[in-house]
Amino acid sequence: MTMGIFDIAGRAMSAQLVRLNSSASNLANAGAVSASAETAYRPLKPVFATEYEGATGRATVSVLGVVQADAAPQKRYEPGHPLADADGYIHVSGVDPNAELVEIVETARQYRNSIEVLETAKSLTLETYRLGR
Repeated sequence: MTMGIFDIAGRAMSAQLVRLNSSASNLANAGAVSASAETAYRPLKPVFATEYEGATGRATVSVLGVVQADAAPQKRYEPGHPLADADGYIHVSGVDPNAELVEIVETARQYRNSIEVLETAKSLTLETYRLGR
C-alpha cells in the first residue's frame, strides 16, 4: 500500500485523538478516590508504533493500544471518609493534573500541525491541477 500525504496526516490526527482522549480521561479522574489501591484509577497511556513504507521510506504512526500506567495511587489518611479502609486510609488516583494539561496542550498543537499539513497539501494539489489545465 502506498501512503500519500493525506493518509499520513490522517493517521497522525487519529493518533493524536487517542492521545487526547486518554489525557481527558486521566484529567477527569484526577483526585478520584477508592477504597483500595487495587481498585484506584490508574492513568491511561497510549502506545504508538512507527510504520515505515519500505519502497519510499515514508513513515506514519499506528496506535497499538492504550495501557494503564504504573503510577501508584496515593494513600491518604482520612478515617471519616466513607471509602476509608479499616486503617482509615483512602486511595487517590496517581494522576498528575498538571502533566495531563501539558499533554493536552501538546496534543492540540500536534493535531493543528497535521491540519496545516493537510491544508498545504490540498492547496498545492489544487494549484498543480489548475496549472495542468
